[in-house]
Formats: sequence, C-alpha cells, structure tokens
Amino acid sequence: MEQRCAVVVGGTSGLGRAIAIGLAKAGLDVVATSRSPEGVAETAAEIEALGRSTLRVASDVASRDSLVSLRDAVVAKFGKVDVLVNAAGMTKREPTLDVTEETWNRILDVNLTGTLRGCQVFGEHMIARSGDGIRGRILNIASLSTFVAFTEVTAYCCSKAAVGALTRSLAVEWAPFGVLVNAIAPGVFPTALNSRIIDSPRGQELKMRTPMARFGMAEELVSTAIYLSSPDTTYTTGQIITVDGGMLASGVNQ
Repeated sequence: MEQRCAVVVGGTSGLGRAIAIGLAKAGLDVVATSRSPEGVAETAAEIEALGRSTLRVASDVASRDSLVSLRDAVVAKFGKVDVLVNAAGMTKREPTLDVTEETWNRILDVNLTGTLRGCQVFGEHMIARSGDGIRGRILNIASLSTFVAFTEVTAYCCSKAAVGALTRSLAVEWAPFGVLVNAIAPGVFPTALNSRIIDSPRGQELKMRTPMARFGMAEELVSTAIYLSSPDTTYTTGQIITVDGGMLASGVNQ
C-alpha cells in the first residue's frame, strides 16, 4: 500500500473519516476532503500524525469545478490518484407525500449525481493512466437501502439504489481500462448523519433485526475498504459488499 494515494470525498466526518484514517494507517497518502475547511484541517492533521502526506483542500460534490480543482491539486502534489472513495451523503426523514421537489433533487444531487461527478472527474485521470499497468480503484458508499426500503426516506433509498446501479455500470464500462469500481453497503453505524434514530424505536428495530445484536463501529468498515483499495485486489469489480452484522441475510431472529 506504500506509494499509493487515496482521495476520500466526504472524508472528514462519519464513515468517510474512518475510512480516510484507516487507509492512512494502512500506509497510503490520503487527502480527506469535504465542504468544511475546519474538518479538512483537523483530519489532515491526524493523517500527518500517522506519518502520511496529505493536502488541505475543501470541495463540494455539488460543484464539478471544485472536484476538478481537487483532482488537479492532488495530481500536482502526488503525481497520481490511485484510489477514490465517494463517501459524501445526506438524508432527510419525512413522509413521501410531503417531500418537495427541492428536497428530492438536493438529496439525489448529493448522493447520486455527486458520486457520478467524483467518478467522472477522477475516473478520467485513472483511465488516462491505464497504460502504465496500474489499476485505479473507485469505492462508492452504498447503503442497506440499496437493497431494501426504509420507511419515510424515499429519496435517500432511491439515491442509494442508483449508486449501486452506477457502481455496476462503471465497473463494466471501465474494466477494459483496469479501473475497478466497487461499493460498500454499511449496516447501521452510529454517525452524525443518523444519530437521531439510534436511540429511537426505529434504531431498536434495526438492532433487533441484526443477528449480531449490535450496531457497527466505523472502524469495522476499514478492512473492507483496504481490501478494495489494495493493488493485490485485481479481479473484484462491480461488487457491492455489505458490512451489516448479518442484517440482510436475516429472516426471523427469535
């Protein structure tokens, strides 16, 4: 993993931050980016404390120009981007009859189109490098709602189902260029994004449906991210790997 560079979009909080720090611990140089300059600075300092190199560049997945600027800055410093993690996301719970088109469009723009922008901007660089025999790695963050529905988060569910389709489509299209595109679908991991449901009846139902009878810890995603980022992983593409304590496999638990 040495001499490899990863960019984690949405990498300064929650699961994205855990992956960014985990990749740095595994030996990669990591650029963790988000809209928050403060979050970028704090995460960069932690990456540097691990002895890895980084950059302090904020970005917004809603802006293609900001992602292009990010890519160009990373390439200027490190000469390449080996791994891209698309971890930016948002959600909002409300009855579907009350969802405005503004809310719907915003959630899909961040979760789906933002992921597409990241894949296009960094995928172009990876494809251009494919002749040197080095495979690029793209890792999207999907969700259990890529596969099943959760009540009153319809826009989020639709966006994450589409992230799964996008992952498979790009894997097929970019395989001839040696760019491997996969996704992780996390189970329930307490983060700022879902903190309000953890202690609610919804959170207790989710725990009850999980055979391991607990929520995940952010660090438990890291080994899967390292596997999908590794230069030794050369024949895995188009996969959505679920890390959920057995929830999707479960029928009746009691």
